[in-house]
Amino acid sequence: MKHKLKTLVLSLALLIVPAITFAAPVVAAPIDDACGGLNLANPDLGACNKASSDSGFKSIIKTVINVLTIVVGAVSVVMIIIGGFRYVVSNGDSNSVSGAKNTIMYAVVGLVIALSAQLIVAFVINKS
Repeated sequence: MKHKLKTLVLSLALLIVPAITFAAPVVAAPIDDACGGLNLANPDLGACNKASSDSGFKSIIKTVINVLTIVVGAVSVVMIIIGGFRYVVSNGDSNSVSGAKNTIMYAVVGLVIALSAQLIVAFVINKS
């Protein structure tokens, strides 16, 4: 049984790691590169002017927060799946059931905290 669980976790990890690897550069791509590629120099376009006026520090912080949010989201989903699997194979053992419920609960709480942090950082960066 433990061998099957390890195989499941390993296969999920092999699916998640490439997704994070390929998704992080897309999320972290600066907007000003897209605006420059489209030759959007119109002052009425707020998104392009805002991205080009951001300091380097702000863009680095945004990139780091976005990548960390992706990682935390992926880990939370994997932990919810593992908790659900543990719940299904617990066979009514109260210790196993409570452990599985705690795994799911802590994964959801971690996801909520990560999303709250994302919102707080975005609010602070946009206000400064």
